[in-house]
Amino acid sequence: MSKCYIPENYHNPLSVYQTQCAIEFIKQNFQNNLSHALNLMRVSAPLFVEENSGLNDNLNGYERPVGFDVPDVGGESQVVHSLAKWKRLALKRYQFKVGKGLVTDMNAIRRDEVVDNIHSVYVDQWDWEKVIRREDRNVDYLLQTVQAIVNAIYVTNETLKIEFPQLSADLPRRLLPITTQELEDMFPELQTAQERETAFVSQNKDKAVFLMQIGAPLRSGKPHDGRAPDYDDWKLNGDILYWNKTLSQSFEVSSMGIRVDAQSLDAQLTAAHCDDRRKLPFHQALLHDELPLTIGGGIGQSRLCMLMLGCAHIGEVQSSIWDQNTHQICEQAGVMLL
Repeated sequence: MSKCYIPENYHNPLSVYQTQCAIEFIKQNFQNNLSHALNLMRVSAPLFVEENSGLNDNLNGYERPVGFDVPDVGGESQVVHSLAKWKRLALKRYQFKVGKGLVTDMNAIRRDEVVDNIHSVYVDQWDWEKVIRREDRNVDYLLQTVQAIVNAIYVTNETLKIEFPQLSADLPRRLLPITTQELEDMFPELQTAQERETAFVSQNKDKAVFLMQIGAPLRSGKPHDGRAPDYDDWKLNGDILYWNKTLSQSFEVSSMGIRVDAQSLDAQLTAAHCDDRRKLPFHQALLHDELPLTIGGGIGQSRLCMLMLGCAHIGEVQSSIWDQNTHQICEQAGVMLL
């Protein structure tokens, strides 16, 4: 079965040039709206980090980072998978205070990604992180933050449709939270996380769904999805999901959460059989309460553009590499990959 699917009679309402203009509009406006909503300031961020720093995101634990040596510096470096850990260290180094945060353009290479309509080996995100108080480490604060992000997405999309009246995506403002265990209990006959997500979001197309508590095993014995044990608190995290009308499926635009403190990091490292990470500098700082308490996440730039523009393939909004079969299917359907 092909990994690429173009819906019958699909047609991008914008020309390639107009699509580039719309992408620029989305990226400029959404970052401004997000920064205003969460009190964020833009900072510069690395494309790669030192291998032994412990700062790279290990994702699900099996993805191989792209590594290379720098002879004039010494040691090995890795292209980032994400900036989940780097951001927290940056908040301390840049002396951010409680209630303030940073946002940056994150560009990554995920060489082991299975590429399809919505996945690419090239990843572009708005990575953001914000300093919080210990009393903010609760579900209510998490949901308030998620609602602020959903509001920023809604406002950006409504403004976009004024600028480009050919577009018609209606993105909801109302937020619907649900836990992964509630989702599993609701659809016991469905075996995969994607099937459960699509079943639920299809029933709630008029809402933005926030799927919470990802990482720990459910009563079935399996986690809903993998999460590294050393950035999100598995009890205080989640994904923002929308209904993708073009592809008729659940569509994740953000993974985020309140970050681990020393206690939750200690427990999650043991649960994930990752105790070897305790000796790394980043983890040592966390275990000794030397880093600020934070909330943060990543919001997919190409994903958000796909959703707002109604695109069928992520290659319509970003330049990456694809297998020959994907090129053939898209060419036959009149879909131009950048």
